[in-house]
Amino acid sequence: MKVAPQDIVLGPIITENSMQGVALKKYTFKVAKDATKISIAQAVEELFGVQVKKVNTISVRGRYRRQGYHGGYTPSYKKAIVTLTEKSKGIEFFESMT
Repeated sequence: MKVAPQDIVLGPIITENSMQGVALKKYTFKVAKDATKISIAQAVEELFGVQVKKVNTISVRGRYRRQGYHGGYTPSYKKAIVTLTEKSKGIEFFESMT
């Protein structure tokens, strides 16, 4: 089953900690829960035209949040930290933010 790269890589994660990794060519993305490391690497290479060296994935569980008397959990998601090769160019979206 062929899935579009846009269905695997859902969006960037922009935090202070993730932006420190840009200097080391490490980029953080929110990805589909059922995505594998291989499919994430192929999607990033196809979307941004870069060479992926390594992919680390983390399943983030939802946090408990309250609004007055009512409480509930935020949605859980999966994030991927993608490391590029030394010869690869950077991803322009993240480079413009630093």
